[in-house]
Amino acid sequence: MPSLKSLLFVACLSLHAASGYDLGRKRAAANATYKDPTASVEYRVSDLLSRMSIEEKTAQLIQGDISNWINTTTNAFNYTGLEWNMATRAGQFYVGYPIPQSWINDGVKKAQDYLMQNTTLGIPAMVQTEGIHGFLVGNATIFNSPIAQACSWDPELVQEMAKVIAQEASALGVNQLFAPLADLARELRYGRVEETYGEDAHLVGEMAYSYVKGVQGEKVSATVKHFAGFSAPEQGLNTGPVHGGERELRTTWLPPFKRAIIDAGAWSIMGAYHSYDGIPSIADHHVQTEILRGEWGYKYWLTSDAGATDRLCCAFKMCSCKPIDMEAVTMYALPAGNDVEMGGGSYNFKTIPKLVESGKLDIEIVNTAVARQLRAKFEMGLFENPYQGVSGNETKARIHTPKNVKVARQLDADSIVLLENKNNTLPLSKSAKVAVIGPMANFTNLGDYVVYRSQYNSANITPLKGIQGVSTGTVTFAQGCERWSNDQSGFPDAVAAANAADVAVVLVGTWSRDQQELWQGLNATTGEHVDVASLNLVGAMGPLVQAIIETGKPTIVVYQSGKPISEPWISSEASALVQQFYPGEQGGAALADILFGDVNPSGKLSVSFPHDVGTLPVYYDYLNSGRGTDAGTILSNGTLQFGHQYVLSTPQPLYEFGYGLSYANFTYSDFKLSSTAASADDTITASVSVTNTSPVDGKEVVQIYVQDVISSVVVPNIQLKGFKKVLIKGGETETVSIGLKVADWGLWDLKMRYVVEPGEFLVWAGSSSGDLRANSTVTVN
Repeated sequence: MPSLKSLLFVACLSLHAASGYDLGRKRAAANATYKDPTASVEYRVSDLLSRMSIEEKTAQLIQGDISNWINTTTNAFNYTGLEWNMATRAGQFYVGYPIPQSWINDGVKKAQDYLMQNTTLGIPAMVQTEGIHGFLVGNATIFNSPIAQACSWDPELVQEMAKVIAQEASALGVNQLFAPLADLARELRYGRVEETYGEDAHLVGEMAYSYVKGVQGEKVSATVKHFAGFSAPEQGLNTGPVHGGERELRTTWLPPFKRAIIDAGAWSIMGAYHSYDGIPSIADHHVQTEILRGEWGYKYWLTSDAGATDRLCCAFKMCSCKPIDMEAVTMYALPAGNDVEMGGGSYNFKTIPKLVESGKLDIEIVNTAVARQLRAKFEMGLFENPYQGVSGNETKARIHTPKNVKVARQLDADSIVLLENKNNTLPLSKSAKVAVIGPMANFTNLGDYVVYRSQYNSANITPLKGIQGVSTGTVTFAQGCERWSNDQSGFPDAVAAANAADVAVVLVGTWSRDQQELWQGLNATTGEHVDVASLNLVGAMGPLVQAIIETGKPTIVVYQSGKPISEPWISSEASALVQQFYPGEQGGAALADILFGDVNPSGKLSVSFPHDVGTLPVYYDYLNSGRGTDAGTILSNGTLQFGHQYVLSTPQPLYEFGYGLSYANFTYSDFKLSSTAASADDTITASVSVTNTSPVDGKEVVQIYVQDVISSVVVPNIQLKGFKKVLIKGGETETVSIGLKVADWGLWDLKMRYVVEPGEFLVWAGSSSGDLRANSTVTVN
């Protein structure tokens, strides 16, 4: 029997539907083309658009919010709020609040039912939340951060992760995720490095492509962000201006976006907060319309980021801020190709009807923006299935299942990078006495974009818990220090623990916060709007590592961080060094798998490590003429050894892009290409024999780089153009073949045309960007 609450809700729907004019239009649309699933998408879009009022069109272009009808503290339902939201902000709505799953599920269903049953045209909404490393709701599966995911160099595993995230989201009726990022980690001071897939356009493009394919295969829309050129702000400061020209934009920043947006077929895009070469992203007609739509042929929609439209007036000073010039904001953003205005600002797009009526805004600009979003909704099948959620009992079979958790653990383990392993300190014997030390040891260091307080969930596997779960010996714990303090009063306990053990595992690094804590101003050293002037360890963490090393016990240092850490002395003095970029909920178990050898490390760095923040940038694909080396150093005995690039340091990376050790050893031989002469339309195959000369099975990432020997403009010295991760059993040899599209070897010439210039190209195979082991020449005609 239905509840009284349900009967009242249906009654409200019926009463509202009885309104005269709207009811007439609703009846007229009963058998409309747009409701026919057998009609083409373009016919459906055209038919629906022709039936919409300017108010209905405007409502499609402004983001709504579930908090308008569901109280996020009490779950009280506000029918009037629902009615108002869907009259003014009906196209999409946000649900990313730390509230019970059932509240989201019920609130989404009420909204979609209202839209389908009680509005004139019955247009379903996009239901939105975050999803860069897990569906942003309590008790969903939390994966490691994107910077870590990319270290797996395993696009298929990332696609499997994305599929899990989409399945968990759709179980609650959520059909759009704000992910993946196609930004590049080119400025390491920037707080959001952890959200990127690394520094290289090819690797980032493959990871973002795989994410899009994974979620959209489940009929959940990806949202590729932040379009484009966002993540190298001046001084590394979030939302700061980005300096660069069009050739750099096209060579470096746009390729991963094109891979994720066009090749993968992303249904939506998110703009960015920055300006590039003096043009705000959301008002950049050249990028959003001429390139994205004109050159690339993109046919779906682009939304601003939260509050980004207000920045046109209040940050970029292109119009009045107090009061904000809403008409100016709309006229800057909408005609430029920014179709939808996200919340978090002044909701300037509500001026659209007035601007159209006055003749200032062409109705065809509005129609184009609305059509782009409708096109995505039809492609997704939302009109036929607007609500994909399941009942409360069924959600348990879809969200945080043992299968999903297993994927999280595998991805985390395959993403861990072994940086140093002196005298084969690792793997550890399971019977060893282990001292687990450090402020990250008994803490789940999840990074940003996780739901409120998820890092404190007792079900998470911390490093300490993971090590205890695998070890058969004695495991002791001493925190040593807080991550945010200079206080060394805990050092004696940590030193005593190390002295009593066979080996010490010291966990230090950076930390971020969940979506609530990060914006409450609590301390953090990475995350959105948390930028740094140094890449050194904070507070007492460095001295703690030194104190443990000085005990003379084998010391394994584990960096848990959202970006590279610059402490070369640790690389020199630690017995072993492991990089675990922000893990997921199974991070401690995955780390233990690596430390004790149940999993052979196979991660490779997705971002280069500098010796010091003063040597930035340190990405591997620097332009020809960059990075000469006459380096200096400070020797271990304190002697100053002077150089010139730099006087007492080096512009070369401490650990280069693509680097990572294994418990196995791999040798390369018999490198060859399927052809040494090619045209720009050809695909050639590079093959190499890789032998595992050790007795242990291991995975190797074979990386293929291309060097344009002679070019008409300055190009990167080398560029990654292909890779493959392969399992090679101990003592065996595998032939690894990788296809290479010659069309991807082009440049933007003096007249800003993309061409693959005739001439010689060197194709390299190697284990990292700094460990290139074989090459062959291709002549392009």
